[in-house]
Amino acid sequence: MINTNNNPSEVQSIEAISSRVLSIRGQKVLIDADLAALYGVETKVLLQAVKRNFERFPDDFMFQLNSEEWDVLRSQFVTSNKGRGGRRYAPYAFTEQGVAMLSSVLNSYQAIQVNIAIMRAFVKLREILATNKDLASQFEELARKVDSHDQAITGLIHTLRDLMSPKNPPVSRPIGFVQLKDKSK
Repeated sequence: MINTNNNPSEVQSIEAISSRVLSIRGQKVLIDADLAALYGVETKVLLQAVKRNFERFPDDFMFQLNSEEWDVLRSQFVTSNKGRGGRRYAPYAFTEQGVAMLSSVLNSYQAIQVNIAIMRAFVKLREILATNKDLASQFEELARKVDSHDQAITGLIHTLRDLMSPKNPPVSRPIGFVQLKDKSK
């Protein structure tokens, strides 16, 4: 899946990167440990570089997960529990802009190549999302058309049933002049 060796010629595929993109707080993000693996560095090295350049990472570029988000993330990926030698702090999440800023902080050939692949993955995800929205709107339009057609067909069926059902025959009146009988007598 994700290549963790330091060989820059083996840049990760867009699909492998896209599979690591998470939706947290309504934003598409990559977690610090995944980014470190992509860049071929340890997570602590990545975070040290970020801390040295903290002013480059405002809240819309990077944020630390709260305890609830971290618990959900941990349960999804079955990472180590607290007190068992795992992470002692919540991970950081980097938005697309934060990932772009990381390439300037981690100034290496592999960082540049990985950053290009990550940007392509984010673009691909946006294209897929736009395609899904198009498909959803087309599906909604088809559903409206089918609903109106169903109503028209139902109306036609009712009309045909009315025409086919026998009506009470009209009361036939005799031919010629007929004097009505007076019922009052």
